[in-house]
Amino acid sequence: MLYPKLQVLDVVAAVIVDGDHYLACRRDAGLDAGGKWEFPGGKVKPGETAQQALRREIREELGVDVEVHDMLTSSQTTKSDRIIDIRFYLATAAERPTHSDAHDKLTWLTADELPALDWATPDLPAVGQMNSKYALELSAPVLN
Repeated sequence: MLYPKLQVLDVVAAVIVDGDHYLACRRDAGLDAGGKWEFPGGKVKPGETAQQALRREIREELGVDVEVHDMLTSSQTTKSDRIIDIRFYLATAAERPTHSDAHDKLTWLTADELPALDWATPDLPAVGQMNSKYALELSAPVLN
């Protein structure tokens, strides 16, 4: 029996840090995984680096500019028709976002508070990696 080849989506997400708090975003109800929490981001376009895609996606979704720092972790999640290959980067924003085009709620939480939310499956490995040391150990950006 032949199985159809699954489409692989190259996705990046920003774990935006402000002091000892991290931005969590709840997906709009009408979207895939609606009502679930996630770190903001999106698909990498052909010719873009992960860092370029992340800056573009955060500007589009949240209306703020971010400085991209080190990669935190990555994960792969298989859905019925696709594989989501996602890389999570620590990031800082010049200002806290107040709205989103793809989310109905934004909240800032400590690392200890993050696991209490109902997270989208692809984001669970990043939530598991979080701890307070990242708020204190941000390095220089990987790329400007």
